[in-house]
Amino acid sequence: MDSVVYDTQGAQDAQDDLSGNRQVFAARTRALATEAVHAGREDLAGLGLHAAPIDLSTTYPSYDSRGEAARIDAFAADGAEPEGPPVYARLGNPTVARFETALARLEGTESAVAFASGMAALSAVLLVRNAMGLRHVVAVRPLYGCSDHLLTAGLLGSEVTWVDPAGIADALRPDTGLVMVESPANPTLAELDLRAVAHSCGSVPLLADNTFATPVLQRPAEHGARLILHSATKYLGGHGDVMAGVVACDEEFARKLRQVRFATGGVLHPLAGYLLLRGLSTLPVRVRAASSNAAELARRLADDPRVARVHYPRIGGAMIAFEVHGDPHDVIAGVRLITPAVSLGSVDSLIQHPASISHRIVPTADRQDAGVSDRLLRLSVGLEDVDDLWSDLEEALGFTSGG
Repeated sequence: MDSVVYDTQGAQDAQDDLSGNRQVFAARTRALATEAVHAGREDLAGLGLHAAPIDLSTTYPSYDSRGEAARIDAFAADGAEPEGPPVYARLGNPTVARFETALARLEGTESAVAFASGMAALSAVLLVRNAMGLRHVVAVRPLYGCSDHLLTAGLLGSEVTWVDPAGIADALRPDTGLVMVESPANPTLAELDLRAVAHSCGSVPLLADNTFATPVLQRPAEHGARLILHSATKYLGGHGDVMAGVVACDEEFARKLRQVRFATGGVLHPLAGYLLLRGLSTLPVRVRAASSNAAELARRLADDPRVARVHYPRIGGAMIAFEVHGDPHDVIAGVRLITPAVSLGSVDSLIQHPASISHRIVPTADRQDAGVSDRLLRLSVGLEDVDDLWSDLEEALGFTSGG
């Protein structure tokens, strides 16, 4: 699959769209920015509260043991959230539930189920399908390196067929339980036509990893994706201080995910749920500001003779991938303001070398076939002043053997 190469007009169009999210989400009764601030918090004023409370309880008292048993049996039967007071933290937590409600509203789905990490969330999806005898996965590279490894290694009993988008329909089998894509993709920022991909899936659920785009830039459910995966560690949290994953989906699938979460224990800590709910309130503002910085840096990198190629998605966003003529490790060693570290989506800018870090676990030939070259660098652009960021990048580029 070809990488998406930097497109000045596409970047400008994306920025124009971002400037008026009420237009982009005209079908909503409330603008995305309003939902980001208020979703999951509507009951607070009635409770006499302004900030959402953090419920740290691991267990909850009940003097009605028969009723408690009935509620647990009901959950075991269908995975619906128990009515009434909480039962046990592995079954559900009120603070985490607020985040789940808010994220589902932002993604335009019925429900969302949160987990301890993005990989725990993906594992739960695979386990749900495996339990139904649907162990085959059709996937499009590139994906996040650990997602790629989880599928390829068959650690959960899955079998994967890697295809180009045009080959999805032909790769489907009676035991295919899932089609998985990531758009924009990690780390090349290649984009897919999600509506066309969803059409190719037929009745097989499409899982779209929306970590890079966030619901600010796209809502895959509107294009036919049944499952939307986020590493909430990234933009949803937004400050590099919380690890989490979440799947936005319909209530039918959410019930199965809750049962897997209860059985496997991949629960999200309430403090993380609180931080994520708080992070969502500034998500549109952060994504717009960081995207503006990224679009400008992409333009400057494209004009720099030390840079061989720039990848920047047409929908915009705060991620840039670029290939240098010289040694990319020199750039990593040369930055001072930008932090050389894994992860992304924080308020500060981060840079890393995917072939060495995030995608090292992917076999070399597969990695390179997916467009992840050894000279590729991935830049997560933060909220710093764009001229300060460029000054740091420009100096670091001067250290490369091609500079």
